[in-house]
Amino acid sequence: MMSRLRFIDRWALMRNSMSENLSEHSLEVAMLAHALAVIGNKYFGKELDAKQAALIGMYHDATEIITGDMPTPIKYFNQDIREAFQAIEANAAYRLVMLLPEELQPEFREIFEPSLCYEYEKRLVKAADKLSALIKCIEEAKAGNREFVQAEQATLEAVTAMKLPELEYFMKNFLPSYYKTLDELQ
Repeated sequence: MMSRLRFIDRWALMRNSMSENLSEHSLEVAMLAHALAVIGNKYFGKELDAKQAALIGMYHDATEIITGDMPTPIKYFNQDIREAFQAIEANAAYRLVMLLPEELQPEFREIFEPSLCYEYEKRLVKAADKLSALIKCIEEAKAGNREFVQAEQATLEAVTAMKLPELEYFMKNFLPSYYKTLDELQ
């Protein structure tokens, strides 16, 4: 089932100059979540589990194998839709875990089912998810796709509103490099 992530395209409501599937997105979110946790530990004196943050990031959209990628404007249109979709996602997570042999299920429940453990790491994964969306918008704008200009502004506002020191550090120190070409990076 997990290998089916590569068949689910993101940004379905917008014209893309570069397609992106959930497998690619999940890897990027995992790397960003890991980086944010490491930043939290090194610069803000936290004791975060960076490997767990990466793992949660890697699986954060796995339920979309069952539900599909619901566009954000629809998913968050109102509270009723948001709550209904959360219930659908919880059911999809349960179904994914139940596909595993019983002995393996506890390891994956910790990732898929909401719990109090790794609460801050999960917040960093949400931040990494938004950051990944912002990076996608930047890349599309660099490619001349004006379709993402408004999305970039809205996503930048959402990321800034998260008020996480790790995220603010990343945005100040690393986000500018996403505006550069390969030659400028070297």
